[in-house]
Amino acid sequence: MQMDVNQNNRRNFLKASLTISAATLVKPAVAIASLSAAEDEFKIAVGPYLQTNFNNSITILWLTNKVAAGWVEFGEQADHLNQKAYGKADLGLMQANSKLNAVTLSNLKPGTKYYYKIVSKEIKDFQPYKLTYGELVSSNIEEFVNADLNKEEVSFLMMNDIHDRPESIPHLLNQVPDQKQDFIFFNGDIFDYQTDEKQIIEHMLQPCVTHFAKQTPFIYVRGNHETRGKFAREFSQYYMHVGHTAFTLGPVRFVILDTGEDKEDSHPVYAGIVNFDDYRIQQAEWLKTEIESKAFKKAPFRIVMMHIPPRFSGDAHGPKHCTELFEPLLNKGKVDLVLSGHTHRYMVHQPDKNLNHYPLIIGGGPKNGTRTITKVKADQNKIVVSMLDDSGKEVGTYTALRK
Repeated sequence: MQMDVNQNNRRNFLKASLTISAATLVKPAVAIASLSAAEDEFKIAVGPYLQTNFNNSITILWLTNKVAAGWVEFGEQADHLNQKAYGKADLGLMQANSKLNAVTLSNLKPGTKYYYKIVSKEIKDFQPYKLTYGELVSSNIEEFVNADLNKEEVSFLMMNDIHDRPESIPHLLNQVPDQKQDFIFFNGDIFDYQTDEKQIIEHMLQPCVTHFAKQTPFIYVRGNHETRGKFAREFSQYYMHVGHTAFTLGPVRFVILDTGEDKEDSHPVYAGIVNFDDYRIQQAEWLKTEIESKAFKKAPFRIVMMHIPPRFSGDAHGPKHCTELFEPLLNKGKVDLVLSGHTHRYMVHQPDKNLNHYPLIIGGGPKNGTRTITKVKADQNKIVVSMLDDSGKEVGTYTALRK
């Protein structure tokens, strides 16, 4: 194992809160879409981008510049998109009259390549008894492979602490060229704080769509900075989930925790409108159930991903609360690896029989020279981790063998 350390000062901003459970899905009908719809021609503003929980389903999201009705046409042959899927109906009403679309394709075949395109039809006038459509637009035909849940090997990349530097996303991805990944994981603080929809599109969604997200899904857990700002309560609608969840892919049980804010709830900048202590306590109760589940226990490996590390991230209230709540459970669950960010100091921490019984890998960022991308590959016998800095130099490694 090797270690290099870089350190940057971290910034503090105003904060707001949102609470989201593992089962929460996008609700585009209530999204606050601020894209200008002046006299522009009707068009797809951003997308498609893929999200999934690897249960033989995939969710395809996109935004248009004006309200519309949308659907996905898909199939196993590029020249024969013989199936159609719409956004989830709620109380008999299908998704419509929104700029944000989320369509889930279910009951997909394991290991099968699918071709798809997104289609939207502008709604020009929505009267109680008469709906007037406008132009119809569609994307190019894209493709993805539905992952086989029983695959022998899984690989993914982790980025963290981008902090509103969208150019970092393609730059870091270019350090790992020509390697197919099962997913990309964003481990929080991709933004400084949440301002509006335009920021979400320009600083994350568009770089992802341009470079990988039409073909490869990404998974996202928010960091403490995503809880801040006037748009924090709308932020989650643009993703399948940004909070705690768990899923199995191949030999790995993945557990994602939302660590919330790093300051006490009573801090004056939060103006009495947050309750992250209770939120973390609720997640700890959920984690107790998760580590006793059959899926967790029978998996060859267990990887936990959380923005604020369960240890080694200072004496602020949030990190200390994470250590108090989560570390005993991570030790009890005998997790094989924890991946974090937050500190802006990349580091590989070895297991310690008196503290963290698990290896803890913390990504760096966000400035040039301190940014990292972490490669993780796991098969039935081992997990291999390699952390690269933004020059492509390996700055941390770890191998976990099956117990």
